[in-house]
Amino acid sequence: MPGEPSERFPCLVDLKQVRAADQIWATDITFIPLQKGFLYLVAIVDLFSRNVLSWKLSNSLDTEFCLQALEMALSGGRKPEIFHADQGCQFTSSDFVARLREETIKISWSGRKRCYDNILVERLWRTLKYEEVYLHAYNDGWEAEVNLARFLWRYCHVRPHSSLGGKTPQEVYTETEPCSSRPELTMSGARTVQ
Repeated sequence: MPGEPSERFPCLVDLKQVRAADQIWATDITFIPLQKGFLYLVAIVDLFSRNVLSWKLSNSLDTEFCLQALEMALSGGRKPEIFHADQGCQFTSSDFVARLREETIKISWSGRKRCYDNILVERLWRTLKYEEVYLHAYNDGWEAEVNLARFLWRYCHVRPHSSLGGKTPQEVYTETEPCSSRPELTMSGARTVQ
């Protein structure tokens, strides 16, 4: 659902230019069905490593749970150069924009009706839903939260990704320094020969 911000930000994401951890973090919201009703899930992902930095469930689409996920991601002591989101009202809200500006993070928004601007988070949702959510009928939010926590932990810490040279997202994220200090890193985390 689009917001009506007083200021607009261009899409700054070019996946061919993502060369290091903390260059771009991206976020999105999806729904998680329960046997009766559903919850909303927001996640923040480092685009270089595919590491899920934080996530939060909510029973309403307010800005607060998105801000809480942002605070959780920032609490690790790292921050991105660019933070990318769609134009949902949670991410275009004055509170969310102000928090990113407070950290001097550049803001990037997907173009309207352009899901491919946020394709790596969309891929996470597809994996999460087909390998976890659609295989279970969660009774309630507690069951959903426990199972999602388990799945996302395995996704980041155990499951090797072919696009990361067979490493896990957590391995790639923690073995590299933020991009401002090492822009020559390749997608596999190894130094390029110059």
